[in-house]
Amino acid sequence: MEFINLKAQYAAYKNEIDEKVLGVFGSGQFVMGKEVDALEAELAAYVGAKHAISCSSGTDALLLALMALDIGAGDEVITTPFTFIATAEVIVLLGAKPVFVDVDEQTYNMDPSKIEAAITAKTKAIMPVSLYGQCADMDEINAIGAKHGIAVIEDAAQSFGAEYKGKKSCNLSKIGCSSFFPSKPLGCYGDGGALFTDDDALASKIASIRIHGQTERYVHKYVGINGRLDAVQAAIIRVKLSHFDAELAKRAEFGAKYLELLGSLDVVIPFTKSDRTNVYGQFSVRVKNRDSVMKKLGELGIPTAVHYPRPLHLQECFASLGYKNGDFPICEKISNEIMSLPFSAFLAEGEQEAVADALSKSL
Repeated sequence: MEFINLKAQYAAYKNEIDEKVLGVFGSGQFVMGKEVDALEAELAAYVGAKHAISCSSGTDALLLALMALDIGAGDEVITTPFTFIATAEVIVLLGAKPVFVDVDEQTYNMDPSKIEAAITAKTKAIMPVSLYGQCADMDEINAIGAKHGIAVIEDAAQSFGAEYKGKKSCNLSKIGCSSFFPSKPLGCYGDGGALFTDDDALASKIASIRIHGQTERYVHKYVGINGRLDAVQAAIIRVKLSHFDAELAKRAEFGAKYLELLGSLDVVIPFTKSDRTNVYGQFSVRVKNRDSVMKKLGELGIPTAVHYPRPLHLQECFASLGYKNGDFPICEKISNEIMSLPFSAFLAEGEQEAVADALSKSL
C-alpha cells in the first residue's frame, strides 16, 4: 500500500501530463514563460485572489511574503510551534524572531485567544498555519491583526482548495502562501509554490523579489532571490488543477469514510469546524503508545508517518529562543500522539477497510 499514491495519479493523467511536458521541451522555454503565466492566471481565478505569483517552493513563498513586508532584524513574527520547520525557518533566515503561541486541541491550528498576549512593539506579522488541510480561524486572527496594524500571512501549504466561510484558502488574508510539493493536495513533480494577494503593490514587489529584485532586465530595485518556478512544473500543475475539484470530492468522500471506520476505535479522529471544509493534506489521528502502534501497523503492511514528532520550540536550531518543554503543553501533547494514515484521492477499493482493520488490531 502506498502512503500517498502518486503513481496512480500519474497513470490517470499520463497522456495529458506527457503532452504538456513534451510541449515545454519542444518550446525551449524552461524558466518562466507562457506556461507559468497561464498557471498564475488559473491559480488566481481558482482561489479568487487578484494576483497569484508562482515561485520555487512553499518555503520560498513564505520567505518572499516576509521580504515583501520588509521583515528583518529586530522584528517578531507570531506563529505556531506545531508545523513543518519552514514556517519558522524563514523568519530566522531574515534575522527576525519567531514568537510561538499554542494550538487548539481540536483543530491543531493556532489558538487565536493566545495571540494578543504575544504581541509586542516588535511584532510585524502573524503567520497562522492551515494545518492538515483545514483553515485556521482566519476571521479572529485577521481582526487581531487589524486591531494592532499587523499583517497576516496564511501558511496554506497543506490547505490549497479548502474553504473557509465560502472563501478559498490562500485568499483569506494580506498574503496567502501555498506549496506544490508532490505530496500536497495540489502537487507538482518537484518543488513549487505560490503566493496570493489582492494588493497590487505587494504583488508587484513579490514578483520582483522572486527574480533577484529585478524590475526590468538587469535593473534591480530590491535585494531578491532566485525564486522562480520552472515551466515543466507549471505545465504539470496546470493538468492537475484541471482535475482538482474532482480530486477534492474524492478526498472528502474518503475522509468521511475514514471518520466512519475509525469512529469506534480508541483514537482521536480529525475534527473539522462546521463553517469550513477539510482537504485532508494529511489524515492524522492521535493514539496512545504511538511507536508500538506504528510498528504493528508496519508489520501488517500499513505505511504511516508522523507530522510532527517534535514541536519547533524544542528543536535544537531554535534553542537560542529560550523556550523549554512545558511552554506549549497542548502542542507537546499532540506531537507525542499524532500519526498520519495512508491518504490521497487515489485510495484503492478496500484499502481504507484494511487500514481500519490493521489499526484496530494494532491498538
